[in-house]
Order: sequence, then C-alpha cells, then structure tokens
Amino acid sequence: LCFPMMYKNQLTGLFYLENNQTTGAFTAERLAVLTLLSTQIAISLENAQYANHLEEKVKQRTAQLAEANEEITALNEMLKEDNLRMGAELDVAKQLQQMVLPADSELTEIANLDIAGFMEPADEVGGDYYDVLVHEGRVKIGIGDVTGHGLESGVLMLMVQTAVRALLDSGLSDATQFLNTLNHTICNNTRRMKTDKNLTLSLLDYQALPPGPASLQQQGEEIARHPFLQKGGGGGILKVTGQHEEVLVFRAGGCVERIDTFDLGFMVGIEDDISDFLSVKEILLQPGDGVVLYTDGITEARNLEGELYEVDKLCAVISRHWQLSASEIQQAVIADVRQHIGKQKVFDDITLLVLKQK
Repeated sequence: LCFPMMYKNQLTGLFYLENNQTTGAFTAERLAVLTLLSTQIAISLENAQYANHLEEKVKQRTAQLAEANEEITALNEMLKEDNLRMGAELDVAKQLQQMVLPADSELTEIANLDIAGFMEPADEVGGDYYDVLVHEGRVKIGIGDVTGHGLESGVLMLMVQTAVRALLDSGLSDATQFLNTLNHTICNNTRRMKTDKNLTLSLLDYQALPPGPASLQQQGEEIARHPFLQKGGGGGILKVTGQHEEVLVFRAGGCVERIDTFDLGFMVGIEDDISDFLSVKEILLQPGDGVVLYTDGITEARNLEGELYEVDKLCAVISRHWQLSASEIQQAVIADVRQHIGKQKVFDDITLLVLKQK
C-alpha cells in the first residue's frame, strides 16, 4: 500500500506499507488511520526540514555578524588612531596659538599703558585673535574673530598674527594701507586653502603724548586744542581702523563711550582691495581713561534660559570695577561672564583686552 504524504497541497514524501502474511489487512478503518498518520508525518518532516534550514540560516547569519563585527572592530581601531592623531595635531595647534599670544611680561614693559588680555577657545583651537606689539616706540594692538572655530579657523588666526607682525617690522605705518595690505595677503591665503573663512579685524595704533605744546602741535590742530592737553597733562592717542565689535571707551570721570567700528572697515579675506571701506577714528586718552576690546563670545554668551550677556551688562561690570587695575577688571568681567553662562555649554571663543592710560 502506498500513500502520498501531502502538506499544503505539496508532496513531501511517500508512505509505503506491505503485508504478505494476511489478506484483507488494509481495511477502510485502517486506511483512515493511515491517512491521518501520513498527514502528521508530512507535517513532522516539513518541520524537521524547516528546523534544519533555520539552523543553517542562523549559522550563516552568525558567521556574517562575526565578520561584520571584525570589520567594525578594525574600523574602530582606525578611528581611535585617527582621533589620537587629530587630537595630537589640535593640541600642537593650540599650543602654538598660546605661544604667540603676548606674554604678561611683554605687556608690563609698555610704559604708558596698563594692559591685560584674556583668550579662551570654545574648542581645542580657537578662531579669536588678539595681539599687542611694540615697534619703534609705537604700540600696535589687534583684535579679531575668524568665522567659525576649529583647526581651520585657528590656522587663519595664526596667519593674521604673523602677517601683522611682518608688516609692522617692515615699517609700514599708514593705518589704512597697513590693513588693506594685510587683507590682500589673507585673501591670497584663503584662496589657496580653498576656504570661505574670513574675519572681523580692528587694528589700533597707540602713541603716548609727552606733555608740552610742541608735541601737541605735531598731533594736529583739533587735538592740540583739547583743554586737557593744553594744561600739559600728557596722555595718549589711539587710532582705530577696521571693522569689529564696538570699541568701549571708559573715562576716568565715569563716562562710557561706545564707538561703532562698522564704518571703519570691511570683513578681512573677502575682497582683494578694501581701501575704499577703510577709515580711521582717533581716541584721545587722559590718565585714568581706557579702552576695552572684546569678541562676541562675551556679548553673545548665553545662560541656561538662552539670555545673552550683551554689551550693556559688559559696560556695567567694567564701570563698577574701573578704579581697579586692568588685570583686576579683566578678571571681574570673566568671572561675571562665567557666572552668567553657568552650566550652559560654551559655543564660542571668549576674548577680552583691557587698556588703561597711566
């Protein structure tokens, strides 16, 4: 007797029975039982085959996952090596940036000014720039902010610092020509780098004014007529050129002047020639007067509620501490900014420069 074993209308096998000893062994009742058994056997065979296939698939998938895991592990090791290398490169760049900042000993050697500077990058490498240089009795002060931050911005900042020093050593003294030449150099470099980075930059030239009518006449009629200088009080002159944040002027008597630099220049690194945009603003400093320069990392610092620090608060903090030294003023401002930020993540570099006329 031969029975087909069917499962889901598909033949999975044959059920064969043979009995030569007994006649009439395959009765109708037994055939019904055999039919039921053949169906169950077909289901069991199908399940066994499915289990075998599933086990094989599991083995294949396990092998594939093991291979993928090996690849991921290898990639992770490569990424770790790359991260270590990049971390080392960023650390070197950060050290270079810190090395080219003016040292405290350099600032204290400037006879007529009390100066304190501070810069803290948001990342390992910042895009803020400041410098104080002395050449043949004149003081050149610079502050700027490269777009973005990170290694590329840090490299551009170092280019600016190097170019300013080289131009100063070359003897170029005209303020607008100085900045226009610097801009042309940076434009050429950014094109080579294939980057769209640029920066705001203000340069300030300081010259001390010795007391006496003869020295006053050399500075121009308007300055010579100033009532303070006519009394022979000395002081100094700051000449500002270039577009950056507001220049904050604090007077010994308590007055605060905010000088907008928008009309004094143009973004550096965009156009080859910005001479038509450049102009100079002169600031007369009496003993006890001073200037504060900063980047937007201070005024745009946010607290956990998203509130900006803003220029008004900066001026208020400086005014409350203006009777102190430049270093103490700088420390008071930075402490207040940190208190404002709290536990909020710092997203931008923070730079502050305080100058007081002695």
